Amino acid sequence: MLNQEQIKQIIPQREPFLMIDEVESYIPGESAIAYKNVSADEYYFKGHFPGNPIMPGVLMVEALAQTGAVAILSMEENQGKNALFGGIDKLKFKRQVVPGDRLKLEVKIIKKKGPIGIGEAIATVNQQVAVKGELTFAIVS
Repeated sequence: MLNQEQIKQIIPQREPFLMIDEVESYIPGESAIAYKNVSADEYYFKGHFPGNPIMPGVLMVEALAQTGAVAILSMEENQGKNALFGGIDKLKFKRQVVPGDRLKLEVKIIKKKGPIGIGEAIATVNQQVAVKGELTFAIVS
């Protein structure tokens, strides 16, 4: 299990944009499983939506991307680099995520060619799919 300080040694995101709280497991270059504990105190709930807080879909996707970045950037040859979005494909939102939810984030790297790759990503709450799709990334210095 990696805590936020250990996660910061792998990926460059920092508060308030670090979207994962802990990493349960990871295999460099292959996969990662992480969690986001969705708190009522999240900065984005002030405006999304007052009186009806829902985690923005784009931030769920970012949390998945950061989880995939743990898998890719933990590879020795990618340490100190960054993983940028190259594309989002087949993305479907299936469930709202609200304060109190524990978002489980799973990414499996399904293709790699040079600095470009694709991760199969799924986020769940209590084994219910919240969002799933494919994320394309590019490794940059």
